[in-house]
Amino acid sequence: MNKLFLGLAIVTGTLSFAQETQETKTTAVATTTVVKEKEPIRFGIKAGGNASQFSEQQVSVKNQKIGFHAGAFVNIPLAEKIALQPEVLYNQLGAKNVVYSSESTIDDTTIKTQSDDKTYLNYISVPLMVQFKPTKDFYFEAGPEFSYFINGKNKGETIITTTTGSSTTTKTESYSESINKDAIKKFNIGLGLGLGYNFTPNLGINARYVNSLTHIANNSGLADEDKNINTNRVFQLGLNYKF
Repeated sequence: MNKLFLGLAIVTGTLSFAQETQETKTTAVATTTVVKEKEPIRFGIKAGGNASQFSEQQVSVKNQKIGFHAGAFVNIPLAEKIALQPEVLYNQLGAKNVVYSSESTIDDTTIKTQSDDKTYLNYISVPLMVQFKPTKDFYFEAGPEFSYFINGKNKGETIITTTTGSSTTTKTESYSESINKDAIKKFNIGLGLGLGYNFTPNLGINARYVNSLTHIANNSGLADEDKNINTNRVFQLGLNYKF
């Protein structure tokens, strides 16, 4: 009988130990599943190309001026799939005016004129993007962009081709003039929409469209019919690198 009790005691002790071990493992697994490490705040740099034009122009490649943007950013995770990304960028905007040409003939001489004018507007821009990440590496973004006008220029080139009989001569005339800063509104507010993909934890690509909500020109004191209501529009494509 003593041997029977001894055997039951050994079996009971073994089962109790096994149950406690199983509960410990289950608790450990559950704890591991629930607790997730929060992503750190990351700093980075970015740069890329701009294709910009004015709002009153027809959407066309021939109206778009090519420029660039470059600057720094900080990516701040707010939740598992949401992050806030403030940026500071040097931003080249403006437009390429419609290329126009003319032709006239006097006796046996034909004169062809073709002009190409561009407006350069340089800003310091501060986008404030909220990023939504449906997957680990892909995200959508939206948010305001605040810009301060630095300087600008109007540049142009006119090509005059003169043909007399079988003889042709070509002359090129260029001009460049600074834009009066008082004629441009100092502060510009826009709305940006974009998407991006991270190839690695450090390197990614980003595409963004920004539409200004305020006029480019300083229209204060002008009658409504004299106001220039053009706004900036820009498509940006670039790379970003997180440290």
